[in-house]
Amino acid sequence: MRKSQILMRLGACLLCAAGTAKAAAYTITDTFDSTNFFNEYTFFTGADPTNGFVDYTSDAAANSSSLAGYSNSQVYLGVDSTTVNPPGGRASVRLSSQKSYTHGLFIADIAHMPVGCGTWPAWWTFGPNWPASGEIDIIEGVNNQATDQITLHTSAGCTMSSAGSLASSTLTSGNCEGNDGCSITTANSQGFGTGFNSIGGGVYAMQWESSGIEVWFFPRNAIPADITSGSPNPSGWGTATAAFGGSGCNIDQYFMNHNIVFDTTFCGDWAGQSSVWNSCAQSTGAATCQDYVAANPSAFSNAFWLINSVKVYSQAATKRDGVVPTPFMA
Repeated sequence: MRKSQILMRLGACLLCAAGTAKAAAYTITDTFDSTNFFNEYTFFTGADPTNGFVDYTSDAAANSSSLAGYSNSQVYLGVDSTTVNPPGGRASVRLSSQKSYTHGLFIADIAHMPVGCGTWPAWWTFGPNWPASGEIDIIEGVNNQATDQITLHTSAGCTMSSAGSLASSTLTSGNCEGNDGCSITTANSQGFGTGFNSIGGGVYAMQWESSGIEVWFFPRNAIPADITSGSPNPSGWGTATAAFGGSGCNIDQYFMNHNIVFDTTFCGDWAGQSSVWNSCAQSTGAATCQDYVAANPSAFSNAFWLINSVKVYSQAATKRDGVVPTPFMA
């Protein structure tokens, strides 16, 4: 048989096998909740990279001052709401998972998130040598923002489309480079801030694979049964709140080895910008974000996270009718 005929037959067989490929299932890798959260996450105590008016405390300080702990089987992450004019910034916490991940399904069940003028809360992931290994901001916003903003950051050369996102979600920039990143603004007021807290929160899910990065939000009363049962299947969740993909970015080249982060900072490069602070300046009478945060500790009594769980799932190797083929060329 001639070489061309052999290659044609091999190609046909591989195409047949691909046609019978089954969707890979997700299996649980890690669960972080009130049984282990503070054993699996590390407190960050360095200077805030976003130049916030914040003092990130150590685990010992957070524990003794009740800025972090457990409340009714939930993880509590709060901020100082008693000190007037704290000299080094308002005390808060930033925690990163000790484990890092490349790809996976990340599901956070959150009952309450920080709110209010001056706040900048976020649930996000990032890799080493920022921005080269990428950053995925799943929950993020500032001040009295009413809806979530989902953003990717990485080094130059990565451009994303938002095909596959909800029609109400808007891609504000497709260039993922640097501080601005590629960002999708959302429209559901139950997904962020006071609207989120008023319904007892809900679930955010982020699927990160070579083919794209997608985020879904489910209000408390609409969490899919497969998430509740611990057998999540994103193919049945409908249109993603935000979907990043397209041919303009090799995701595996720009996103890798991410730690999971929760934090609450104040003011800084986003919340403290004069143009962004303007609406809060009108409602609070404070000329600057830092003036307000320093002088009004009681305003931050609701600036806390209540986390039921964070679960990480990985995708099993794809099988073709129960067979995992080995390469035919060494």
